[in-house]
Amino acid sequence: MTVTESRPESSSEPPAARPRYRFVGTRPVRHDGLDKVTGRARFAADCDLPGQLAGCVVRSPHAHARIISIDTGEAEAMPGVKAVISGGDFPAVAPGDPNYDMGVNLMARDRVLYEGHAVAAVAALTTDQARAAAAAVRVEYEPLPPVLTIDAALDPAVGAIHAHMFTSGADPAPTEPSNVSQLTNFARGDTEAGFAAADVVIEREFTTQPVHQGYIEPHAVTADASQDGKATVWCSSQGHFNVRAQTAAMLGWETARIKVVPAEIGGGFGGKTTIYLEPLAVLLSAKAGRPVKMVMTRSEVFRATGPAPGSKFRVKLGARSDGTLTAGKAQMAYSSGVFPSYAAFLGAWTVFESYDIADFEVEARNVVLNTPRSAAYRAPSAPMSALATETVVDELAQALGIDPIEMRLRNAVSEGAINTLGAPFPRVGFTECLEAIRDHPHYGAPLGPNQGRGVAAGHWFNIGESSSATVNLNEDGTATVVTGSPDIGGSRASMALMAAEELGIDVYDITPVVGDTESVGFTDITEGSRATFATGMAVVEACRRVVADLRGRAAKMMGVDVSEVDWADGSAVHAGGEHDPLPLAAITAEAKKTGGPITVTGSLDAKGVGPSFAVHLCDVEVDPETGVVQVVRYTAAQDAGTAIHPSYVEGQIQGGAAQGIGWALNEEYIYDGDGVMENPGFLDYRVPVASDLPMIDAVIVEVPNPNHPYGVRGVGETSIIPPLAAVANAVAAATGRRIRDLPMSPVRVLDAIVNSGSDSTDSSSSNG
Repeated sequence: MTVTESRPESSSEPPAARPRYRFVGTRPVRHDGLDKVTGRARFAADCDLPGQLAGCVVRSPHAHARIISIDTGEAEAMPGVKAVISGGDFPAVAPGDPNYDMGVNLMARDRVLYEGHAVAAVAALTTDQARAAAAAVRVEYEPLPPVLTIDAALDPAVGAIHAHMFTSGADPAPTEPSNVSQLTNFARGDTEAGFAAADVVIEREFTTQPVHQGYIEPHAVTADASQDGKATVWCSSQGHFNVRAQTAAMLGWETARIKVVPAEIGGGFGGKTTIYLEPLAVLLSAKAGRPVKMVMTRSEVFRATGPAPGSKFRVKLGARSDGTLTAGKAQMAYSSGVFPSYAAFLGAWTVFESYDIADFEVEARNVVLNTPRSAAYRAPSAPMSALATETVVDELAQALGIDPIEMRLRNAVSEGAINTLGAPFPRVGFTECLEAIRDHPHYGAPLGPNQGRGVAAGHWFNIGESSSATVNLNEDGTATVVTGSPDIGGSRASMALMAAEELGIDVYDITPVVGDTESVGFTDITEGSRATFATGMAVVEACRRVVADLRGRAAKMMGVDVSEVDWADGSAVHAGGEHDPLPLAAITAEAKKTGGPITVTGSLDAKGVGPSFAVHLCDVEVDPETGVVQVVRYTAAQDAGTAIHPSYVEGQIQGGAAQGIGWALNEEYIYDGDGVMENPGFLDYRVPVASDLPMIDAVIVEVPNPNHPYGVRGVGETSIIPPLAAVANAVAAATGRRIRDLPMSPVRVLDAIVNSGSDSTDSSSSNG
């Protein structure tokens, strides 16, 4: 289902003048679809080179320990072993070095800082030989007390994990090290006066646990370091230019010495925006003189790669009797694993971003623990922020007797509202998403016994960054579009559709290609919902320059001035009508006579991102005897700006909703008292499967972004933000109990049903 406001290039145009597209907005079969369904597509673990070795990593069994010694002698003497490396084989890094965190995370030096931390790696003729050699590496440890929870990390009696870490953003500047790496504050207006003006004030506390992105394909890499001092790397990542830069930095190499070839990617969701294996494989290959392939086990993925952080929040909101929000206050802490992250800043930015609140205060802490360094996961930090805010907004609506959608409509940000960072919002579609859910048949559908309905909203700001695209025209009039954005959600099809629209040729006459680091211009990571927006802009820019070239060549062929030639429906058209139209194929066939090959590169730093909003509606049924929660109906509305390929937009909406439901109900990292993960596999770390979910109804709202040639807003991240709160609100409606500690596992739900829930730590008041 699609709710379209308009698809204009300029919102000032009257409706009758607004263009309708020939290709954009259609649903062609994806260009890489056949290879994907037949198994021809080559993922990172499918890369095999002649003479390659198998690599294996030695990982710490301790969450925190001092490394006394590493003895690799026995491993090096074992059959088939060709290379062994440890931290001493990499360039030294020290606190304050910009590469310190990444370097120490890649390979431990004097201490191991979480269970699964890499301490050495081996390469051998076979996987079995490599694993046997890894087991023979002798590491002597002196165990140290691990810090495993936010509360423990903030306890003054607990020592700092890093002696060099002082809280940035604190005023006055601290004189002692701390487990708080960053303090972020935002404030506007007079918060106390705002709460005094409220008729109802509600304050609640929330906790969430670390959760993994759950991509199906584990991290994998093949590296071939040649005798000329260069290396080629094949890997699964969300940004191969980033892999090149980070790998070079870890090895102390010049960037030009490394070529990265992007493999297909079997899921990333933010978790493949950094490196774990690539420098190890390159160094092992250089040492052994042969290619090296490394593939993580699922246990390694869970123990040693970044989950989303856990969190602990206290959020307070006040509202007048008419539902107007008067003030907000948030105290937030995010666990970033063993090294600092940007989690606190993003959480502080997004916690109140959906609503026009005049007076607010936000304080957010980034807290380090002896757990794996956190990584991005679809709209980093925002799902936890939305859980808190959207739950309290729901409670306010209930206390005031106002419909929850109406409560949100009365406070929703719109064009011109000032965001948390102090800038005005551009045109956004939040109100349209709320109205789409309000008017959907689901909203008024009857509920059965033990069922409840919840609604929640979410916002993501989206990013632009740098992208490049090259468009090559072939002699027969077909085109190849080469970009540097790995395709993690159908972006090949989006690039082909925009190119087809610009060139006026069939979408299947365009071959979209993801080029390696030596075949296309620099392109930032596929993250922040930027690929279709930013790389699409580069494609459009290149195509428009191609069209300008085609018009000039057609003018030569017609013997007229270029000003007399227009481009329409894939042909050069003489404005005076004295010459027959020249189709693109006729022009490319004569390219040698009119100037040579037709190829153009577009490169840009994309500006004008369109913030995205989503509103989700969830029905659950709760078994009062077991506490099991079943999602029975789910509807999600999201503003895509313009859906370039609606099927893939729907897929992004449905995928984010499914992941958010898992986060709400089942998923969490479970550690024992020593910091050892107890559920490092999909058998015990429970992600939703198809049988756990209903068909998710995706409603595409289209309020075009005026700063993009086709009105695009990023869509990949917003959909994971509302589900935590939507499910929580639905469970509260079904049980009469608010559960604010996620996940809402059967044990927690049953405890809430049998007992009084978690309200003992919360407060609410009336100023009436």
